[in-house]
Amino acid sequence: ILTILGNSAVLATAVKRSSLLKSPELLTANLAAADIGMAISMYPLAIASAWNHAWLGGDASCIYYALMGFLFGVCSMMTLCAMAVIRLLVTNSPKSNSNKITKNTVRVLIALIWLYSLLWAILPLVGWGYYGPEPFGISCTIAWTKFHSSSNGFSFILSMFLLCTVLPAVTIVACYLGIAWKVHKMYQEIQNIDRIPNAAKLEKKLTLMAVLISVGFLSSWTPYAAASFWSIFNSSDSLQPIVTLLPCLFAKSSTAYNPFIYYIFSKTFRQELKQLQCCCGWRVRFLSTDNSAEHPVSMMWSG
Repeated sequence: ILTILGNSAVLATAVKRSSLLKSPELLTANLAAADIGMAISMYPLAIASAWNHAWLGGDASCIYYALMGFLFGVCSMMTLCAMAVIRLLVTNSPKSNSNKITKNTVRVLIALIWLYSLLWAILPLVGWGYYGPEPFGISCTIAWTKFHSSSNGFSFILSMFLLCTVLPAVTIVACYLGIAWKVHKMYQEIQNIDRIPNAAKLEKKLTLMAVLISVGFLSSWTPYAAASFWSIFNSSDSLQPIVTLLPCLFAKSSTAYNPFIYYIFSKTFRQELKQLQCCCGWRVRFLSTDNSAEHPVSMMWSG
């Protein structure tokens, strides 16, 4: 519920401000779309299976669930990587050069991100890699146990780990370290000035917001990655089901954090969200003008 409501608000404000959106903000909207896609396509099936104490459906639904998780997970990771690279380019370039990152450039980049994610998601369907159930039995993912038992599984997991996890994560860390160094040098240069320019403050706030989004995603998925790689080198029976279940749930919670980060750090998002609330309140009052006395609940909602 938090994921769908929060990210829907992000997309609604992006659509409302479409003509005013800056190029990097399109990546924020893309990240929100990936989070909503994960919540809608995966969470209901996982919740129903949890209530059932066993996976609902057969191999087809298991493959579908794992494919959706892999698709949206890689898309989120690569979007965060692109955000970090663009932030670095914007921070380290003069204003005239930073404006060269146009909306069309970012749209092409987003399309490439989705194609890259889709390619990796369908590779197990065409024979490279495997999908299978999680050790606790109520969700599905990449078949990590095939790392040792199959050369096919070994090559897929190793390639996926390097190209979809290690390389993007290293890129994100390197970009934000570069940004931190640039901001530090900039503050040193203007330390004798009584008032720090608003542009420098805004740059620092945007960078901090982007760092928190990346840290939230990486920290949410790190326990799951650790549990997955434990299952590579050890039997799945060596861990209790609860030990493998909790990291999976924690990883899925990553889709709910970003809207709260936007709300705290983005004044524009707070203002647009308040306008959306006012708009919704006006519609409810309009629909209940004649029946407010008969329906006190509607009056309370409009208030």
